[in-house]
Amino acid sequence: MSSEQPAPGTGAGTRAGADAGADGPGAPAPGEAGRRERKARRTRETMAAAALRLTLAHGLAALAVEDVTDAADVSRRTFSRHFASREDAVLDCLRADFTRINEALAARPAAEAPVAAYRAAVTAWLHDPDPEHPAWHRRPGMRDLFVLIDEEPALTAAFRRISVAEEERSIRLVAARLGLHPETDLRPAVAVGLGVAALHAATRTWVRDPAGDLPTLLDRAFDLAAAEPPG
Repeated sequence: MSSEQPAPGTGAGTRAGADAGADGPGAPAPGEAGRRERKARRTRETMAAAALRLTLAHGLAALAVEDVTDAADVSRRTFSRHFASREDAVLDCLRADFTRINEALAARPAAEAPVAAYRAAVTAWLHDPDPEHPAWHRRPGMRDLFVLIDEEPALTAAFRRISVAEEERSIRLVAARLGLHPETDLRPAVAVGLGVAALHAATRTWVRDPAGDLPTLLDRAFDLAAAEPPG
């Protein structure tokens, strides 16, 4: 979040503002930017949770943006600052999950092979003990949400946009690890593609099989991705 620019001036006043830098007049007080960011994140999460809850209860066709803003006690303008559509709000929890996987990927040791690093990142997210952001198999309603994504074209398209955006970020992270160009070298995209395919395949089976265990399915999917040829 950028600070306001110092007011135009000359002489000592201008020098003082320049020397003060980010802590000069007009800049947020220490910690204020962090508080604003946390408040914005909480507001976004509240709206996303309301959108998801209402969609699971009544279906996407019955969901209006006003339903979300009323449930979250925010304005339509606030909603529009965070989301381009109601579908984006419904699926924001999944976007946040993919972001957490990428954060874990960025933290993996540089010497680790790309597919192994992606697998470790997914595993770290899957077993993260944070009670506020549990993985899909520990979060109520996730199977139902993925069923809706398959059934509702608008949700399918929104999920595709979210997945592609986060996959592109994964590719850039892997390219940076390998010192390769993400746009012209195939290796980062292939490595990430294998990891993403394993994640989606395991999730698809977990959604359709009530007895399925997502961690076990993910391990099996990554093992198959590593096999040459799969068998």
